[in-house]
Amino acid sequence: MCMGVRRADELARKAAQEAAEGGTRVFTYGPLIHNPQAVAELETLGVHVLDTKEVEDGSGLLPDLKDATVVIRAHGASLAAISRLREKGSRIIDATCPRVIKSQRLARHYEKSGWQVVLVGDPRHGEISGILGHTSNAVVVDGPVAALEIARKLKDKPCALIAQTTIRQEDYDTVIAIFQANVPTITAEKTICPATRERQQALVELCGQVDAVLIVGGKNSENTKRLYASAIECGKPAWHIETASELTAEMAQYERIGITAGASTPDFIVDHIQEALGAIASRRKSAQTGGRA
Repeated sequence: MCMGVRRADELARKAAQEAAEGGTRVFTYGPLIHNPQAVAELETLGVHVLDTKEVEDGSGLLPDLKDATVVIRAHGASLAAISRLREKGSRIIDATCPRVIKSQRLARHYEKSGWQVVLVGDPRHGEISGILGHTSNAVVVDGPVAALEIARKLKDKPCALIAQTTIRQEDYDTVIAIFQANVPTITAEKTICPATRERQQALVELCGQVDAVLIVGGKNSENTKRLYASAIECGKPAWHIETASELTAEMAQYERIGITAGASTPDFIVDHIQEALGAIASRRKSAQTGGRA
């Protein structure tokens, strides 16, 4: 796990322990981690998930949150969501990643200064939704096509670009270049998490040392999906899996298999996959030597 996700996980577990001792309840604002197995494990500890849309809408479908603890996930939350949770009597633990908090502050700062805030990333991602909720008129671009369309519309206004912390630097650079070519005044903040860049760079190095690659992480994790895309670009056979149960004979046929994981992948899942691959390798070696391995 990256620093922000690990911190959120630790805060949720601590809150669950305190709640069990005090007879109260614990919720997270949306799934705490983009990993179904990790979310399921937290559920066994009494950490339940609130629907972010219901919180945003103030829906009557929400459970009674009076005196309950609500952990804000690493992706952050909008100011409106936090306000509604407080109105319902919740005790809030803010586990927003410090790097996301920085992006939220930058967005507010530039908007107050009269700049057009442009968020670069996935409009459906919790981090982007949260930052949007700290501004009144920020716009989101998710790639070159949207960037060109927005840049042409904003050509007479200074623009401040803020990237989702988990996107690829190459994708951000492409959007920056489009705005530079179409908008007289822009600034592009360096908000991509170093851990994201380091994972991408490490993956490229890993691909040069192995015959195939396993990318481990939630199928709903954007940074894991980007790792998988990068592995494919490297030209190596690659698979995106969540657990050891998804290992196949095809994956295990390679002599050297590299393993990397997304920022939300718990250590125990990677450990299980390593153990399973080791067991497969041992059985294969035993079969090749007639049981003398």
